[in-house]
Amino acid sequence: MSFSLRIRAAAKAALFHFLASIFVAAFAAVLVFLVWYPHPYGLLSGGLTLFLILVSVDVVCGPMLTLVLFNPRKPRRELLTDMSLVVFIQLAALTYGVYIVHQARPLFLVHEVDRFRVITSGDYGDADVHQAIDQLDASLRPHWLKGPVTVGIRDPRDAQERQDVMLESTFGGRDYSQRPNFYVPYDTAYQAKALARAKPLKAFIVNYPATEDDAKHLLSQHGLTVDKALFLPVLHKQEWVAVLDKSAHVLGFLPGDGFEVHE
Repeated sequence: MSFSLRIRAAAKAALFHFLASIFVAAFAAVLVFLVWYPHPYGLLSGGLTLFLILVSVDVVCGPMLTLVLFNPRKPRRELLTDMSLVVFIQLAALTYGVYIVHQARPLFLVHEVDRFRVITSGDYGDADVHQAIDQLDASLRPHWLKGPVTVGIRDPRDAQERQDVMLESTFGGRDYSQRPNFYVPYDTAYQAKALARAKPLKAFIVNYPATEDDAKHLLSQHGLTVDKALFLPVLHKQEWVAVLDKSAHVLGFLPGDGFEVHE
């Protein structure tokens, strides 16, 4: 077989491999971007850059290896072994990327006093919180097929519990939002706490006029106008705010530092 015919056969195999890789990567991306990191958690939490790099390399390198190794003149067993190894390495890399992103995914959106905080497993530090999370009501537990769970924080039961948390957080330990045993449902009874510190969205838009169109589009989906909406800052790796209605339901998010805004 001539070199040109061999390259043509390898190119066809590489193209088929590339299309298959795109399909698998697209399925993984749907899980990551639509389930684990619904917008804007991908920006808030970071970690997706690594996933995109790994997937991009995975999608490109697999077909490239096929292009190099595929030769129809090879014995069928040898060809099958070569292609199996390529696919195994490719799937292993993709699995690693998905695992890393899964471990870094946001678990909770926790309301605390005058803000929301995005909590990932890394925010718990070295503390073993699995038992505390397992003891939460089923509606409050993270699920691998669901996005972050919005929760509130109960008040300390006594002065000693308050002092313990205050002392630990002062010296770099966990605050209330990093303690699942303090999580409570973000329900109608709790939402009055969020409303007490929420600010008018109008004031935020004055500081960040570039967000006005996005804010109006978001609110129009809920039949609301800007003067009927509120906001609270969201803390994590980037500065965003949570847009709320007058009942403190979280409607969506806008980029900007909410702590800079004064009524």
